Amino acid sequence: MVAPRFVFLDPDGTGAGGWLYAVVEARTGVFYQQQYGGTACRQGQVEGFLVPLFGPEGLAALRGLFEKDFRGAGTCNHPWPDDERDRLRGAVRYWASDGTTEVPHALRLDENRIREADEAWVPVITPDGPAVLVWLNSD
Repeated sequence: MVAPRFVFLDPDGTGAGGWLYAVVEARTGVFYQQQYGGTACRQGQVEGFLVPLFGPEGLAALRGLFEKDFRGAGTCNHPWPDDERDRLRGAVRYWASDGTTEVPHALRLDENRIREADEAWVPVITPDGPAVLVWLNSD
């Protein structure tokens, strides 16, 4: 049995702010760790595989919601009214591949895990299964 591996996304906080990933939950032995929640500085971990996402407008929309509207303070136990949920839905495209072709899909907000949603940590559903949407935390 191979020992688990841990990858901390942007460990020293100096990474460029334009990255956006989905960590699709799967038994891979690789655990991605992320600081999230704005200035609340929460720590998250998810086992799976990392999928780079492209869509600067989606990342800008997410950052606008969490950094501007929520002022980077995190959203722990936030009630998430419909208008705010709508802003999370469909912000980013996910490219699924069967090894031959790639097809873009909108990510679906995982409504069953909405209470976990916070800056730089949003549970989503991808064509490959449940995932967590992660990007550079603003703290």
